[in-house]
Amino acid sequence: MNKRKFLNLICPILILSMLITGCVPAISGESDQLTGIEWAVLSPLDPGLFDRSDVPREFLFPDDHGVHSNFQTEWWYFTGNLDSDVGEKFGYQLTFFRRAILPESSVMDRESNLAVNQIYMAHFAVTDVSGKQFYSFERFSRGDGLTAGAKNDPNMNVWVKDWFVRQLDHDTFQLTASAEGLNIDFFLKDSDGILLQGENGLSKKSKDTASYYYSLPRIETDGSLSIQQLEYKVSGLSWMDHEFSTSTLTPGQIGWDWVSLHLDDGKNLMVYSMRLEDGTIDPYSHGSLSMKNQEVTYLPFGSFDISAIDYWTSPQSGAVYPSRRRVLIPSQGIDLIITPVINDQELNLSFTYWEGSVIIEGTVDGNPVNGSGYVEMTGYAHSMQGRL
Repeated sequence: MNKRKFLNLICPILILSMLITGCVPAISGESDQLTGIEWAVLSPLDPGLFDRSDVPREFLFPDDHGVHSNFQTEWWYFTGNLDSDVGEKFGYQLTFFRRAILPESSVMDRESNLAVNQIYMAHFAVTDVSGKQFYSFERFSRGDGLTAGAKNDPNMNVWVKDWFVRQLDHDTFQLTASAEGLNIDFFLKDSDGILLQGENGLSKKSKDTASYYYSLPRIETDGSLSIQQLEYKVSGLSWMDHEFSTSTLTPGQIGWDWVSLHLDDGKNLMVYSMRLEDGTIDPYSHGSLSMKNQEVTYLPFGSFDISAIDYWTSPQSGAVYPSRRRVLIPSQGIDLIITPVINDQELNLSFTYWEGSVIIEGTVDGNPVNGSGYVEMTGYAHSMQGRL
């Protein structure tokens, strides 16, 4: 019997035993790699028990900033580019992932806080542009409501140990994280409003899978960032994505390229490509173009093109990633070149992927435009099948 068949057979038994006894493994710690058993705990016994993202829904805020525990998978994603008061430049990522074993509505009340049903993972990364350094960290914890959790009280609060994102009022958030001499403490104020991605917030990833997905595409950001006892006052722009679903990649899909850009003419651009094993792009790839107080433009497959100009090979994983890219959206007169601020922004954590700060130059309707943003590339070091 091969390893995959063995895990498929034994893991449901192990998970059921742990749920009954409350002995979910203590997968808590920084930069810990998941073992096979721990990763199995992140997989549900039966995805059919969870709510599905099949049709458009009505979003209600601030409630929908918070947790949706009857969906299998959820993440809150913050990225941004910041300038210091002394001219230093930084990029950052702070992301919280939630994975359920069973829907919250189907779990019986149990007295022990070890008998948990939710597992949380968080990624924290900082790009020191001037110093040409990239730092990344990871944490796991049981969702016991103390060490890690997510709740609406009435505003959103998500945390893993002392890393957290907290909604302070309807349009303001606080982000805090620290690891190995790096610290961030940011206050974010939404400036462009909530953007429902896809079809009124239903983002199709394939014929059979989708997520509920919205963004806060342009968030004014201020605060402090410290690297090895050097503290900087920083300000700039952040982007927040929040998705929840009971979907995984479908057969043939190995990963995705996701691009979020702030243009200095006030436009916000998000496009993503779902990549297939044969090297082609899934036609369910799409994007959006938005601007404050203006109608959002939906960008279906075929309306944009993302092509690689240069490539970079990771010395850690051996993966070959596109580096410089060209983004063309003919219907919007957009022609952009995207360049990483440094090539090595690969996170070698429980799964390996590239996510980092980029700068933009190009034209919109023939007029020069610049900007900054973030790019995420998965599935280059290994397939993302079964991982998120």
